Amino acid sequence: MGDPAKPLRADAARNRELVLETAYATFAAEGLSVPIDEIARRAGLGAGTIYRHFPTKNALFAAVIEHRLQQIVTAGRTLLDAGEPAEALFGFIQAMAVDWGAADQGLHQVIAGDGIDLDELAPAAEAQFLSLLGELLTAAQQAGTARPDLTVREAKAIIVGCQAVQSHTPDVADRVITLILTGLRAKP
Repeated sequence: MGDPAKPLRADAARNRELVLETAYATFAAEGLSVPIDEIARRAGLGAGTIYRHFPTKNALFAAVIEHRLQQIVTAGRTLLDAGEPAEALFGFIQAMAVDWGAADQGLHQVIAGDGIDLDELAPAAEAQFLSLLGELLTAAQQAGTARPDLTVREAKAIIVGCQAVQSHTPDVADRVITLILTGLRAKP
């Protein structure tokens, strides 16, 4: 990707941003199997332009994934800091399943680990995501709204399951996700 200390020219920075936006939209709509040549075509650029910024498809995946997970972590932190930590976990899971996950096949594949080792591909992004999920879970448990026996790994698995329900059975997804979230709540 070049010397990180040297800033990109304005046109190169625009092309890099265009590649990331196009790759994200493509991965979100169709999953991660779309070839780089197709992403280049959709961006109106040559494949060489993509390879100058991202020498491998994994490098492109990593950049897109890191960017998207950072957006999700920021949104989750906003929920946590909004003054309702007791409900932040449930709002986050709902958003991951309905608002973000349903329309984002690439994100679903990444979170689910569907052929992708997120910890290897974007270790900082995975660590930030799991850390945020842990904070959301702890806040909900301390507030008495989430089951005290729920773990971060289980919460991540629940998110993956909710995304799958939203993707594969959208006609009953809202009801199923509501049932799952109800089951996560602490008994009164």
